[in-house]
Amino acid sequence: MSQPDPTHGPSPNPLDGADSLCVLGVRELNALFARRQLSPVEVAQAALARARHIDAHFNAFALIDEEGALRAARESERRWLRGLPLSAVDGVPTTLKEIVQIAGLPVRYGSHAVGAAPCAADAPSVQRLRGAGAVFLGITTTPEFGWKALTDSPLRGITRNPWNPALTPGGSSGGAAVAAACGAGVLHLGTDGGGSIRIPASFTGIAGLKPSYGKVAASPPSAFGTVAHIGPMARRADDLAAMLDAMAGRDLRDWTQGPQPGPAAALREAVLRGARIGFWTQPPVGRVDPEVAACVQAAVRRIVEAGAFVEMVELPGGDDLLEIFHRHWFSGAANRLASLDAATRAACDPGLLDIAAAGAAFSAPQLVEAQVRRAEFGAAMDALLERFDFLVSPAVAITAFEAGRECPRDSDAGRWTEWAGFSFPVNLSQQPACSVPCGFNAAGLPIGLQIVGARGADGNVLAAAREFEKLGA
Repeated sequence: MSQPDPTHGPSPNPLDGADSLCVLGVRELNALFARRQLSPVEVAQAALARARHIDAHFNAFALIDEEGALRAARESERRWLRGLPLSAVDGVPTTLKEIVQIAGLPVRYGSHAVGAAPCAADAPSVQRLRGAGAVFLGITTTPEFGWKALTDSPLRGITRNPWNPALTPGGSSGGAAVAAACGAGVLHLGTDGGGSIRIPASFTGIAGLKPSYGKVAASPPSAFGTVAHIGPMARRADDLAAMLDAMAGRDLRDWTQGPQPGPAAALREAVLRGARIGFWTQPPVGRVDPEVAACVQAAVRRIVEAGAFVEMVELPGGDDLLEIFHRHWFSGAANRLASLDAATRAACDPGLLDIAAAGAAFSAPQLVEAQVRRAEFGAAMDALLERFDFLVSPAVAITAFEAGRECPRDSDAGRWTEWAGFSFPVNLSQQPACSVPCGFNAAGLPIGLQIVGARGADGNVLAAAREFEKLGA
């Protein structure tokens, strides 16, 4: 795959130049399909053309499956013509991250360590989307095994931000975020083990939800354990809700999931009026960019004007949270690489090798201690979200920075986790958390607002995100 030229300056809005069919959401597509004014085949063709175009510029796709997408679109067209769509996402262009199994396609996790043989079966999330009639355009890029909050890998190269291709889109669901921002599909499957949906959503100006843990089943289990979630990414909250409804539910292959309620009901209106909201402004590690802080404060003022009651809060757990997360995440990396021989490991991302070595050095008592401390933090977060309807914060403390780097050049951070302090704590505690665009910095780069709700209250979080979208900048 040829690499894009990163030397030119900031791009215009990533949707500029997109076919008008590429900017429609689920509701608009449903209405046009039902009235026979538009065919899923036409929409798929436009989305595929857009995917090829943006891939040449930003390297967002590991694979574009034109034949499979058009076959699925023709099947969807026949259902809509009979008035028998399978779901709201029937015929809707969708991408899948290169970290979930997809029957008949090679999924390589951005790594030379994984062969190119096609997968034998769909992961539960993919199976549910396929059963709902979603049209799969292809597979989006990820860093190797999804280990970091950037998107570059030894196998796929560097994925770039459409607002400025010299910058990263974040990660690990960076390819999905770029595809969403540019209109190469409506719905995008992401995964989030420490911010991997919310960080790229913030960096590229889209919406992304990390659902409550277990809302979407995972199989095979993540090497990183129960901090890893599967969720939707899109340009608007309504589309997140439609995708979550299609993916959510119990699957017996995921033992960690536990009994789950069905998909979220239709989103409530006016959830912000009268809501009790905790405003979380300081992450457990790292500093907040002043422009990010100012933008999020302005967003919170709009929420207050909508009728919410806002109170400043501090997160329970304090400085210990980074160490707790590192013990979970780094030992997960060690687990993921443990079966590789020396030659294969040598071809892996050096940063991944570093954290795997750190993870392998933890003792059994240290790992159990991290689990106990995590449980204490999770209980404290549940209690906090009994007191408040929502927490709000910056989605990320910073904006997008130079592609190909783990940390900004002028930062004192040593690892990506040190600038992701608003995201990884919520992976430890497993609440639903959504990043929604709230403005731009002086350089024209997007900034995201994070909305967190109680475990199981995914519908409320999405309703709050949708209402915030309507408030405008």
